[in-house]
Amino acid sequence: MSHARKLFGRTRPQTYNHEGYTVHTRSLEEQYLQTLLTNTMGGTFYADGGELLEDAHRMHQEMAQQDPQFMARALVFARSEGFMRLQPLYGLAVLSGIRPDLFARAFPGVVRIPSDLADFLTILRGLGRGQGGRAVKRQVNRFLSGVTEYWALKYNGRGRGYSLGDAIATAHPKPADEKQRTLFRYLRGKETDLSLLPQIAALEELKRAGSEAEQLHWIGAGRLPYETVTGAIQPTREIWEALLYQMPQFALLRHLNALDRAGVFGSPEHLRYAVSRLTDREALERSRILPFRFAAAFRQVGHPELRDALRAAVDHTFDALPDLPGRTAVFLDISGSMNGEYLQTGSVFALALYKKTQGASIFWLFDTEVVDPRPSRYDSILGQAEQIHTRGGTDTGAPVRRLTREKQHVDRIIIITDEQQNSGSPFYRDLQAYRAKVNPEAQAFIVDIAPYRHAMVPPEDPRTFYIYGWSDTVLSYIAQASQGYGSMVERVATMEWEEENTG
Repeated sequence: MSHARKLFGRTRPQTYNHEGYTVHTRSLEEQYLQTLLTNTMGGTFYADGGELLEDAHRMHQEMAQQDPQFMARALVFARSEGFMRLQPLYGLAVLSGIRPDLFARAFPGVVRIPSDLADFLTILRGLGRGQGGRAVKRQVNRFLSGVTEYWALKYNGRGRGYSLGDAIATAHPKPADEKQRTLFRYLRGKETDLSLLPQIAALEELKRAGSEAEQLHWIGAGRLPYETVTGAIQPTREIWEALLYQMPQFALLRHLNALDRAGVFGSPEHLRYAVSRLTDREALERSRILPFRFAAAFRQVGHPELRDALRAAVDHTFDALPDLPGRTAVFLDISGSMNGEYLQTGSVFALALYKKTQGASIFWLFDTEVVDPRPSRYDSILGQAEQIHTRGGTDTGAPVRRLTREKQHVDRIIIITDEQQNSGSPFYRDLQAYRAKVNPEAQAFIVDIAPYRHAMVPPEDPRTFYIYGWSDTVLSYIAQASQGYGSMVERVATMEWEEENTG
């Protein structure tokens, strides 16, 4: 039996969502991707963090037993393309005890920075696995062999759970040279001659500095990264001004409010620099910052020029993405369960989708009713998203029924929702009616933003695609699928692997 037939060829029994409406059950592989890409283990409208954690644990265990090969690939996909951390690390910890060979292959794609390693080791301990055995120790040793002085400055974090020093004490990696031996001693909190570690020496001097002038000297002499400085001392305005010019783009975005409160942007020169960094198209493409990060900063910052820069930055983020051919209908769920980050992020994505159609689309908001907000192709995405608010219940079929009544011919329907219908008729019934009466070839893309394990459409529907989580790859995926590209499950199942890492 082919992999596609195995995944999609079985009719599954219907079940019910949290509001008692009939829904469908997706394949285990699809449910697993949903867990990885949407479940951050934080509470949602219908489930608290404890329930989500228990559900995630069951999913990881079941996937490891049923299809560990797919699981390993999905962990790497979720970390590298979905930009998720905690769930892939959790799954990696589970996989390490069941398939050490696949764990070794997935490890470098999931554990990418020291904070990943710290969380992975914390999860292992929480699962009662201790140090995880030889397979884990081997990969931890490989990772620690690449530890640099910069990582030591940025990620050591003694006293905040697992630190690099804790990992070194656990795995006992063999240092490559005298400098690394000195670095390992420092990370373990042992007395060390810092002459081989000039940046760390500068940090220790910064901690002892008695004046702002001394602090600025050691920040410059050691080229100390902003997070190290802000963790060691309380920055003054002058220190924030110095840090401004060495912050990566994402760090600048996160600290805009702090910089503004400190008075840094009272200087036209500093303000011009920040605006130029935030709107640097090439840097935006490299950083792969998710649009909702800009939305969060937009809500916090009051400075009008910075808000304009954030508006431009989000629009630039989507500029290089492919346009969607044909005619598209974009439906955004604004029901009460979408309140908070779901709606903030969903609004940005929905408006970006609308803009990428170059005007060849419909953009409607829905709860139990349907509203045309009359979006602009020229106004900023963030500015328009700020005007969208939650209300009422959920009728996922409502916008499709209106589309049918008006006999509006579209090539694809994109609905952004948490799928928790509590009113009206089911989405799939209305989608079938639309296909029967208006366009039998219409595709449907369901952007599922919640971790609930239900589906509005049965898995055997070949023209409906599920998308889980948020990333700037969503638009590309929709464009590719419109031209015959396979499902997200098929994408993961056929993704290229890193070289073997089992030595």
